[in-house]
Amino acid sequence: MKEDVTHFIKLNSWIFRNNQIYLDKALKKYELSSGSFPYLLNLNKREGISQNQIAYDLGHDKAMSARTIAKLIELEYIYKKEDEMDSRAYKLYLTDKAKKIIPDIKIETLKLINLITEGLTEEEKQTYGDAIANSGLQDAQGNP
Repeated sequence: MKEDVTHFIKLNSWIFRNNQIYLDKALKKYELSSGSFPYLLNLNKREGISQNQIAYDLGHDKAMSARTIAKLIELEYIYKKEDEMDSRAYKLYLTDKAKKIIPDIKIETLKLINLITEGLTEEEKQTYGDAIANSGLQDAQGNP
């Protein structure tokens, strides 16, 4: 690796931005973005979690999550039900409309992964994934 720190930061920024651009284009037909689709995938694994929990899971602040969830409700991809144990909280669920597009979203994310790892051997892909997972990067909330 080059010793120049700015080169490393530039590469990471380039990868992140290009991931956003690709996903924004691929998901535009669903009126989703690179920032909103993770909410659907997270709920697909864990329906009935709270708005605060999904914000924590995704490493987003509560205000941003509230705006994204409001948009997803407006698009009829999710709905919320009052928590029976805490009337101040709501549990989030996917609509049938969202459940129908989850497989397409997964296909698009797999296409992106294939683009990123194109030309790498299986061993190099594993090393790349392990290196990213073990990089020690954490967001402000402590999520990897």
